[in-house]
Amino acid sequence: MATTVAAYGKVKTSAQRGETMPEGWMIDRQGKPLTDPKRAGEGLLLPIGGYKGYGLALVFGLLAVTLNGAAMGRDVVDFNNDDTTATNTGHVIVAINVAMFRDIADFKTSVDQLVRDIRNSKRLPGVDAIRLPGEQSHAKRLERTRLGIPLPPALATGLDQLAHELKIPAPG
Repeated sequence: MATTVAAYGKVKTSAQRGETMPEGWMIDRQGKPLTDPKRAGEGLLLPIGGYKGYGLALVFGLLAVTLNGAAMGRDVVDFNNDDTTATNTGHVIVAINVAMFRDIADFKTSVDQLVRDIRNSKRLPGVDAIRLPGEQSHAKRLERTRLGIPLPPALATGLDQLAHELKIPAPG
């Protein structure tokens, strides 16, 4: 999970589509909003949750990166500008045995009730549904499995060119 407002992949996708980014995703080196994804190299992604999100990102970084000797801070390789240097990316996985804390069936019942409570919450005007994390991504995956993955024209052109250079059939 990115601990930034938007993952860098979304910035790259915006650039490929020729779209601007929403204000609040990135700032430039002077702290001003950066909305042109083609200038992303001049800016910084903003953390989720302001200063508290910055603190969470730092703790996650320490656990996922520094703890296992991976690159962090100034040692991070920008794979968007350098595709030859090893990135030394770190990860952290936390496994929790729920049964060590409480009965699993009771836990599942509590989670189900919480989900029902969230879904039945009063909605703000104009809000059609209250979604849980992952639901939109899951729905998009199902849709794209059924209908295919839409490609921005610039990406489709690039893939066609690459296929031609490699003398393989173009995607399509």
